[in-house]
Amino acid sequence: MRRWHSGYCVCLQSRYSRVRVPSSAFHKMTKGKVYLIHGWSGTGSGGWFDWLKEELPKKGFEVESFDMPDTESPRIEDWVKYLEENIESVDERTYFVGHSIGCQTIMRYLEKLHKHKRIAGCVFIAGWFDLINLEPEEIEIAHPWIKEKIHFERVLDHCNNFFSIFSTNDPYVHLDEAEKFKEKLNSKILIKKNLEHFNNVSEILEILDFIK
Repeated sequence: MRRWHSGYCVCLQSRYSRVRVPSSAFHKMTKGKVYLIHGWSGTGSGGWFDWLKEELPKKGFEVESFDMPDTESPRIEDWVKYLEENIESVDERTYFVGHSIGCQTIMRYLEKLHKHKRIAGCVFIAGWFDLINLEPEEIEIAHPWIKEKIHFERVLDHCNNFFSIFSTNDPYVHLDEAEKFKEKLNSKILIKKNLEHFNNVSEILEILDFIK
């Protein structure tokens, strides 16, 4: 799965070393919280994830990223369950940023939230509902993610503020996907030139403009 790697180095600072801040103190200290969900074969650190971890706290946000389970062979139920077990709470000051398959994971997490929960917004980088240029073994892994329905009306119950960014030369995500995100989620769309699958990108400035 070399080519799906998000370009993130392995980080020994894992979720097990997180310090929990009481919710009352959290609300006084920060503007909100941002969760970063990496892609297929990626990790929760390195590249533009590390850049966001530096920049978002300057804007008053707490940032948390996860190393998702079995990242070489991601399964919907395992990834969604992982978020359910590791995200303490969400509210109208919570943002999600996803890369590639992480975008679908966020949507599938949102559709299962309690119906009264609302979040501030989502940023999707190189998100997809279908893929191109897969190897045979990758087709098998991707098949449930492509075929298993997402209930978009439930997703929209929890969020109506989406920003999706694509690249003109992404080898795995056709630009047709951008129109799908606009149609299904009423997402704002940005097409950037020649950034492939955003694996070797060090910063994406537009994310900072969106998260306020």
